[in-house]
Amino acid sequence: DGLKNENNPESLLSVVKAESLLQAEARSSKVLKTPVKLKKRVGNNKTPTKASVSPTPFHFDFEGYLRKKDQREFEMLINQPEKCSGPEGAPYLLIAIKSVAADFDKRQVVRRTWGREGVALNGVSIMIVFLLGVPQNATALPVWDKLLTYESRAFRDILLWNFEDTFFNLTLKETHFLRWVNTTCSKAKFIFKGDVDVYVNIENILEMLGDREADRDLFIGDIIIHAKPIRRRSSKYFVPEFMYGQGMYPSYAGGGGFVMSGHTALRLHMACKEVELFPIDDVFLGMCLLRLGLQPTRHKGFRTFGIVRPSAAPRLQVYDPCFYKHLMVVHGLTVPQIWLMWNLLHDPGVHCHSSQAAAVLPFNTEFCRD
Repeated sequence: DGLKNENNPESLLSVVKAESLLQAEARSSKVLKTPVKLKKRVGNNKTPTKASVSPTPFHFDFEGYLRKKDQREFEMLINQPEKCSGPEGAPYLLIAIKSVAADFDKRQVVRRTWGREGVALNGVSIMIVFLLGVPQNATALPVWDKLLTYESRAFRDILLWNFEDTFFNLTLKETHFLRWVNTTCSKAKFIFKGDVDVYVNIENILEMLGDREADRDLFIGDIIIHAKPIRRRSSKYFVPEFMYGQGMYPSYAGGGGFVMSGHTALRLHMACKEVELFPIDDVFLGMCLLRLGLQPTRHKGFRTFGIVRPSAAPRLQVYDPCFYKHLMVVHGLTVPQIWLMWNLLHDPGVHCHSSQAAAVLPFNTEFCRD
């Protein structure tokens, strides 16, 4: 039935119950037999990770990373070879979301709200994949390994590679996803790639792409320019000078979410092969864009650093659905917030009207009335 709204509270309860059951299973002393046969885990670092990929602490082994930087290809453990070759053919919009194994509840809320597969109201097809590496926690691995196998069978949207899922290995997710697009989904017209904790207004994305040509270069997002490497060792984004000696990063898109054409994705796949791996994935992709001579385009609707309440409107409710109506991407939302925002924006009983206050806000907005 396409991308229609789903206002059934039992759906959200099922997500919460499923997560509780998985947590109980992880605590159980009985180890489940692992459906996916994993080889010894390998990767570019040994940095601990939490349920979501946390920024790597400043004591990260950069020298070890440099020694292993030529190890660029890792085995694919779970693939979806039929994803873009089924009866529907390649998608108009392919959604690719970075996730970690433990984020089952976050993947579920994306699947049931803005990231639904199907046919949009304008007749274009949408498909989704989640990008994962192997968790570092060896104790929990058998449980999450089984979870990902079941998820793959049920939803056919899991892509899993045999490298450790850490913050500084997100660059490996970038390169392996681009390779997967090149080999398995090369006819996708456009790609949205982002984090699992974003809210995406797919209708606005599709409207923006309406007059774009898929066979031309396109790279749009929240573009950061003139950013300098952080040399402060206490910073979670610390990069030593021997790792990157220049004084400024190339322009790059905030990794919370960006849109590119399929044409650009194929070109990036080739360009990234010629660029040395860099542990911050956003910056690495900026290096690949620079290699192509392609300047990314900034769009004010991509809020990859979340929404900041403007000083001119201190009482503004930043979770007001009318605040989101004209945006593309908002980063840093919880599972309940994503679920709530989706339902509010698709509730026929919620109406917005223009306000003169819009003139003082940093982007076009409206305010709600019931």
